[in-house]
Amino acid sequence: MQLYYFYRHSSENTIFISTQQQSEHTLEFLWVDSLRQDVVNHVEAWQQTIYDCTQLVLNEFHIRDILNIEHPCTFDTVKDYDLLVFRKLISPDDKIYEGEQTLASQESIFGLVTTPMSFIITPKILMSVREQGNKAVENYVQRLQMVMERPAAEQNTPRKLPASPTDLCLRLLNSMIDGYLNLRTPLTRRVEYWQQQLLQGNRRFKQWHQLFHEDMAFQQIENLCEEQIETLQEFRDELVDNYHHVMGENRHKAQDILQVRLNDLISHVERVQKHTLRLRAAIQSAIDLHFSAISNQTNENMRILAIITAIFAPLTLLTGIYGMNFEFIPGLKSPVGFWIMLAVMLLSTAVLLYYFYRQHLVGRGERSVIDLLAQQHKQRNLNLLWFLDYEPIKQTLKEVEKITKIK
Repeated sequence: MQLYYFYRHSSENTIFISTQQQSEHTLEFLWVDSLRQDVVNHVEAWQQTIYDCTQLVLNEFHIRDILNIEHPCTFDTVKDYDLLVFRKLISPDDKIYEGEQTLASQESIFGLVTTPMSFIITPKILMSVREQGNKAVENYVQRLQMVMERPAAEQNTPRKLPASPTDLCLRLLNSMIDGYLNLRTPLTRRVEYWQQQLLQGNRRFKQWHQLFHEDMAFQQIENLCEEQIETLQEFRDELVDNYHHVMGENRHKAQDILQVRLNDLISHVERVQKHTLRLRAAIQSAIDLHFSAISNQTNENMRILAIITAIFAPLTLLTGIYGMNFEFIPGLKSPVGFWIMLAVMLLSTAVLLYYFYRQHLVGRGERSVIDLLAQQHKQRNLNLLWFLDYEPIKQTLKEVEKITKIK
């Protein structure tokens, strides 16, 4: 557990950080940063330490929520404080502490693992419970330690420090959510890999099990983003409706800045969610193209087989006729009968090939879709009374129609 005191400088009127209490400056708020493994096995001692430092008593159900490694994103409020549980997607840079209970609970068959980070927010206190190895939070703590190396009057000069527990909580969330945007590149590369595997065409695709797990991983990201958006929206509603409860004595400070930060966090999560939806749609399109290509290949094979069958059908007919066991067959005794029959077979083959060529079934490219549809429409609308289109017949029909009307 580490305590960070955020004081307002008495003469400079700026915020500075210290790990030690200082009575000559006004305390703005206190940040209590705790690790989960320090809380799991020492719950009562941790609660007593929290009470000694903050005089705050936590609800027993909220303690269970904090200790629950699989608790979803949630936001809850009571009279004394607000509870925010936010799940972070573990990235390759994170080195999460892998204890026995933690490791057993965080195993995921889909290749994506998340870890919760809990916040207890009051107007003067911010408590956080996180996993050891949370790289986003540790990087933020390192920046604060670098700031503490400067004199107190100069700490707030290069970059404004948080002035309230809510502001600090939003900054920590921002450091975690910004890492989500870096997921877009590896996720896009994974989709490109599956598109290449599905559309390569030189061998049969057999990795359907892995592709199913990949799709489930994208769905897991979507569900996580949806939970985070709902939690942040509840936090924003609480900030708007009960601003005095969240900020306490600091309610005179600008509310719009916190709302801008919250809206920015929500927009970042929505960008990741929309990008994941687009990637899932791209995978589905690749699957559709894969089956469409297989269907087209099957149709092409059937077309070739049909053409071969149509070409050999008359040849089979001729050979069957002249293979009959009759005593007298025309041309059977003729010395040129074989050559005549061979010429007829070759001629029928040439005629069929020419017919298929004219019908765009073999030889040259396919017709355009418009031409094919026009041909099908023409074939569906055959005029069985074509003989009535002759001009003499049309004239006679008109005269008969006039006589009928006169009568």
